[in-house]
This record gives sequence, C-alpha cells and structure tokens, in this order.
Amino acid sequence: MTDASNPTPRQWAAWVVLLAAAGAFALTMGTRQTMGLFLGSINTSTQLGLGSISLAFAFGQLWWGLTQPFAGAMADRVGAGRVLLIGVSLVALGTFITPWMTSTAGLIFSIGLLCAGGAGMAGPAVLMAAAARMIPAERRGMASGIVNAGGSVGQFVMAPVAGALVLGLGWVSAMQALALLVLLALPAAWVLGGRPPSASAAAATPLSAGAAIRIALRDSSYLMLAAGFFVCGFHVAFLGTHLPGVIAACGLPLQYGAWSLAMLGLFNIIGSLAMGWAVGRWRMKSLLSLVYAARALAVLLFLLSPKTGTVMLVFAAVMGLTFLSTVPPTVGLVGKFFGTGNMATLFGIVMLTHQVGGFLGAWLGGKVFEANGNFDLVWYIDIGLAVAAALIHLPIREARLSRQLSGAAA
Repeated sequence: MTDASNPTPRQWAAWVVLLAAAGAFALTMGTRQTMGLFLGSINTSTQLGLGSISLAFAFGQLWWGLTQPFAGAMADRVGAGRVLLIGVSLVALGTFITPWMTSTAGLIFSIGLLCAGGAGMAGPAVLMAAAARMIPAERRGMASGIVNAGGSVGQFVMAPVAGALVLGLGWVSAMQALALLVLLALPAAWVLGGRPPSASAAAATPLSAGAAIRIALRDSSYLMLAAGFFVCGFHVAFLGTHLPGVIAACGLPLQYGAWSLAMLGLFNIIGSLAMGWAVGRWRMKSLLSLVYAARALAVLLFLLSPKTGTVMLVFAAVMGLTFLSTVPPTVGLVGKFFGTGNMATLFGIVMLTHQVGGFLGAWLGGKVFEANGNFDLVWYIDIGLAVAAALIHLPIREARLSRQLSGAAA
C-alpha cells in the first residue's frame, strides 16, 4: 500500500494533470460565463436588439457543442495539449475582437465561432478525458469533479473581476483585458501535451471511433443520458446568458448581476466536488435524477418569491449547487459504458446534445423577453424540462457494454 503522506511520482503527475486541466477550464469557462454581463452594453453600442444578439450567443452554445466530438477525436489521437493550444488561442482572439463587431454576423463570428469553438476545443470532453486516463477507475468521479470545479472557480473569480473592469475601464477595455487573461491557460497545453496512451493501455477493448459511436447510438441508456444532458444545456445556457438580464429587469443594479454569476460559480465548486465524491458511493443515474428534480423545485420557488437582491443571490447559490454537478456522473456513466479508449469522442457527442439545448436556452430567452417583456415562459419551460430529465434517467442501465464491445472488436 502506498503511503498517502509520501506520494509516488505517478500520483504527483496525476495531480499536475488535474490542476492543469482544472486551471485551463477555469480560464476558458470563466470568460465564457461572464459574457452575459456584456450583453446589454453590446446591445446599446450596436442597437441590434436583444433577439439578434441572443442569436449570436445561442450560436455559440451550439458551436461549442459541435466542436466537442471533433476536438475529442483529435485529442484521442494526437494528444490534448495540441488541441488545447489552438482552443485557448481562439478564445482569446474572439474575445478581443468582439467589441469591434457591429453586426449580427460579426458577433456570430467572434462570440459564436471563435470564442465558442475555441472553448469547445479547450472544453470538458478534452480535459476530462485527459484526466480520466491517468486516474484509477474508482477515482474518476472525483477527478472529473475537480476538473469541473475548475470551471466553477473561473466563473466565481472572473465574474466580479469582469464587473469591476467594466465599471473601471468601460466594457470594451474590460472584454479585451479578459482576452489577455485567457492566455494564462497556455502552459496547461504543455502539461497535457503529447500523445495519449495506446488503445490497449487505455481500454480493455480497442475500438475505432466510428465503431464506438455506432455502438453508443444504438444503446438506449446512452441516448437517455444524452437526452437528459440536453435539458442541462438549456438550463445552464439560459442562466449563464440571461441571469444578469433577469436581475436588471427586476430593477437591481449591475453589481447583483456580477455577484449572482459569481455565486453560481462558487456554489458550483461545492456542487461539483460533492458530486464527484458521491459518484463513487451511489448510483450515478439516481444522482442525476435528484439534481434535475432539485432544479425544477428551486425554479418554482424562485418564481413564487419576491425579487429582492437577497433572493437573487440565494437563488444563484442554489442553482450553483446543481449548475454543472451533472457533469461528473455523466462522464462517469460514459466511462462505465464504454471505457476510456474513445471517451473524449463519446462524451463529446453527449456534450453536443447539451449544447443543442444550450442554443435553445440562450436564443429563446432573448426572443421571449422581446415578445413579453419578461422571462416567465422560459422559466416554466425550464421546470417542465427538468421534471422530464429527472424521470428519463431512471430506466438507465449502469453496466459496461462488454459483450457489444467485444463483438465489435472481433
């Protein structure tokens, strides 16, 4: 037995990888999740209308998901470091040039294509798969929770920083300063560099990406998992994009928008780490059902409550506990179903469904507000989707598809 007080070189290497992945996710996720703070300023500057600008944000949600399977497939073959290097550079470039975009097409290019595509290449499909390969199976839940918490740390830190920069420098300089901060993630590309382990080392049954995808898309449990993650994307994108607008519509100052996003990030750290710990102790499908049911109840109570600053911060904290706590059990189930050989690719496909939901959450929020002057309809849709997600996870079968995998390999 290894002395816990005297870590081996392999344990040190695993911690370095975890911290590099979490740090990179903190910077890219933190930057993306602060973009909602700039929505009003972009609208005032361009006069494009909230619906048109929301379309750019919504396209970003979709494109972030579309890049995940391809980025995951690249990382499975050439290593996460190279993919991460390109991704971080694109996030910085897209963020820096956004203030110069004065049309919907320009915003789609900067926010939707460059920022979101780069964040997808430096996103969870690549980072969590890189971490999972170096961690024993029984500890992958906690490892994914740590990496996921990195994104939450980024949101918690970057949201108030962005708010302070807006007040001190103006929104244009603030956004460009955030672009430069993203470049601090580049050293993680070196830490995560190199080729991944061979298929025989990474998984008991080596499979091509195409064969693994065909097996996955025929499995009902995988499809139900993806359907539930669609709901998660709708919820997360709506909150990340429009929560500052919800707060502004209630007559509260800008600082509450920044601090609400920070509360989302802070309590998501707690939720992610707690979920990473729970994954090794309870059935992952049951944990996912519990998270979605909790979201539905929290949104319902929020709609029935007075919209004061305190209520907003408490609501953001509760939402933070469930915000991305769905990721560790979802990653865990994909790994349990198929092993880690094609994990980045298969989790990338699940992330794609997440971001299709994200597209609808970001875009529908803006359209509903333009039509009605409030977000109530979206909240009710969110409640219905969360209840459906809680139910759809219950029939999932938590067992590795060993027979199908062996047959495909043969």
